[in-house]
Amino acid sequence: MQTAVKTNGLSIGYTEQLLFEDLNLSIPRGEITVFVGSNGCGKSTLLRSIARLLKPSAGSILLEGKDVHKLSSKDVAKKMGILPQSPISPEGLTVLDLVKQGRYPHQSWLKRWTEEDTEKVEAAMEATRISDLRDRTVDTLSGGQRQRAWIAMTLAQDTDIILLDEPTTYLDMTHQIEILDLLFELNEKKNRTVVMVLHDLNLASRYAHNIVAIKDGAVFSQGKPEDIITCELVHAVFGMECQVSKDPLFGTPHCIPFGRGRCIVPELRSHTGA
Repeated sequence: MQTAVKTNGLSIGYTEQLLFEDLNLSIPRGEITVFVGSNGCGKSTLLRSIARLLKPSAGSILLEGKDVHKLSSKDVAKKMGILPQSPISPEGLTVLDLVKQGRYPHQSWLKRWTEEDTEKVEAAMEATRISDLRDRTVDTLSGGQRQRAWIAMTLAQDTDIILLDEPTTYLDMTHQIEILDLLFELNEKKNRTVVMVLHDLNLASRYAHNIVAIKDGAVFSQGKPEDIITCELVHAVFGMECQVSKDPLFGTPHCIPFGRGRCIVPELRSHTGA
């Protein structure tokens, strides 16, 4: 297995609290990796650190074998694109201008805007179905439209590694699947390495080749969804009782949480708590 990103003895966090200490993690090249875990476990912090948005307290992050903190910002941006949580655009910026920002790492005083840049921008907008919004300002879009515009900007960057922090936030069910299908296609047809934070364990299991389950500042388990997603893992990582079965369409693990609700099968009431 080739490695796209690797952490060695990584310690990260904020002023008064380390969220990870001495973390060693390998992210495979050419696969979709999804970070899962309970709220506040540090999934987003880890993603931000990998993207060089947060400096570690100790240890290193290797991008294709090179320490990301010894590379220039532009060199990193040519290899790795990130969509953070709830990004904010300048007021009055159009969708087209936002997506064009993704081509910034490829510009220099010697290399100005080219036809290739235009093609990448148009392809990114078409893939995310926002071509008809090109002249709208970002601040007038709905939450779902805005999210797709930011994803288009990330795609226009045209990097081998794409990092996305909860890319399905604000999206309805149809657009969630469209975006995840798009990322799956980029991985399958163009061998892009995709690293995401997702809250939906069933969607994570459906799309990921590799899941990293995080608990208490450490990797609790890592591997193929079909190998690691069990009732025991869900209870340990999320503190939730559930039943894990096979997705009837894809055969991937499907988590059915216990809890209260309208139960139409009387013999199941004792299991669900209904």
